[in-house]
Amino acid sequence: MTRMVKIKTQTARLSFVVGIVALLVAACETLPSFPGMNNLPPKTETVPRLANPRLANSGVANSGVANSGVAKSGLENPAVGNDKPDPAAVEVARVYPQRPRLQTGLRPALKQYVDPRPPMLPSLEELLGRMPQANTGQSFREPPPVPATRGRRVAILLPLTGANQRIGQALLSAAQMALFEFADHNFELLVHDTHGTSEGAREAVRLAIADGASLVVGPLLASSVRAVSPLAKAAGVPVMAFSSDRTVVGGGVYTMGFFPGDEVRRVVRFARKKGAVRFALLAPRGAYGQTVLQALQTEVEALSGIVTQVQLYAPGETDFSAPVKQLANYDMRRKDLLDQRKILEERNDDFGELALKRLENFQTLGDPPFDALLVADGGKRLVAVAALLPFYDIDPKKVMILGTGQWDEQGLGTEPALLGGWFAAPDPARRQAFSDKYFDAFGIRPHRLATLAYDATALAVVLGAQDRARVYAQNIMMDPTGFTGRDGIFRFGYDGAVERGLAVMQVQRKDAKVIDPAPSAFVN
Repeated sequence: MTRMVKIKTQTARLSFVVGIVALLVAACETLPSFPGMNNLPPKTETVPRLANPRLANSGVANSGVANSGVAKSGLENPAVGNDKPDPAAVEVARVYPQRPRLQTGLRPALKQYVDPRPPMLPSLEELLGRMPQANTGQSFREPPPVPATRGRRVAILLPLTGANQRIGQALLSAAQMALFEFADHNFELLVHDTHGTSEGAREAVRLAIADGASLVVGPLLASSVRAVSPLAKAAGVPVMAFSSDRTVVGGGVYTMGFFPGDEVRRVVRFARKKGAVRFALLAPRGAYGQTVLQALQTEVEALSGIVTQVQLYAPGETDFSAPVKQLANYDMRRKDLLDQRKILEERNDDFGELALKRLENFQTLGDPPFDALLVADGGKRLVAVAALLPFYDIDPKKVMILGTGQWDEQGLGTEPALLGGWFAAPDPARRQAFSDKYFDAFGIRPHRLATLAYDATALAVVLGAQDRARVYAQNIMMDPTGFTGRDGIFRFGYDGAVERGLAVMQVQRKDAKVIDPAPSAFVN
């Protein structure tokens, strides 16, 4: 009996020990794993792979999402689908351990950091400090930190889907370039898709304001700007749009677009200095033509000139003979020639015969009633209109042929009537430098409007880095000294519309050349 009690006691003790061991094992399995608690090395995060530059414009599935989970790694392309670390991306993460955050699925290519020249924004660089320099085969030097920097959140509204998707993607890529060249980790850019509609723009700005954006960059279209303005004004958030419509500005709404009025004033001043007094206009009907006409009349009158002829044609017109013929006063000048020939024939003398011989190759008698002709159109319509000028005896050798920013394209010199013509545009050297850098980063040439997004983003970053409570206040945005960007100097006027320093270009056979440089500073 005593032995049986001992056996039972031993068995109970053994069961108790086994139970304790089981509880310890179970507890160990439920404990979290901390560094130092085991012999395994701690896990390390995998650096996201750098996006393919040629796929960069297609990486955003839903840009309206405010937080895409890239706060730690910066920009990440979900479309790549490769978990293996890219050595190039690892190098970028090592050199730039704290990069600015862009709330989108894109990341610009590594090539854009290998530019031996700093960004061409001297007036902005003075505020930000010396930019990092890079040379092939050498390591980067980090820029000095900006003192007393406050964190900023800025939203950019773009048509990343819809009819203007290509333009929107180009603007976004340009904004990325400015972000990575100027911003630090204290600046955050929120990307929202407007879908190219007013409703989409209204929803995008609502989300941007809710996310705490202190400035809205974009949208692109005038209708979208009108849609976002009431919400932005009510929230006290300024808007820096890309529209070229002056009617959308005011009340905290600024615009970076190219205004035809500025182009007209610049080229008219130049023509006036070259002796032109009488001016004429040939332009399509509509808002653009009316804007050009108003700017022409105002500037010519201010310069003590006169507008003698104005002809507007339907934008969908294919035959421009009637407006060009009427503009040239061709019928009356032709009649004068025929009457003069008849008078000389009736003289029946040597003088009459000699004069008739001189008039053999004349189409009309006398010159057109203007010294300079502004043809405010572009593309195929411009070429079609220009081809009719000599036919109706408007001689480009006697009449100054002027244009607007729509002339800012290659190949116009193939039309003889446009060869030697003048137009106003930003300095092409600055734009070419931007285009080359954009091509190195993304493998394609940028859209003409891409510089607007670059300059607007750079300005937002640099102003946001200042130690001020309201860095985007009206008195700061409307600094009369202006700023220097990829399209030259610019500033915002009293109404919020941008004013630019433009060069005067002359059409050549292959390209255009500068004949009057753009100003380097605003006079008043």
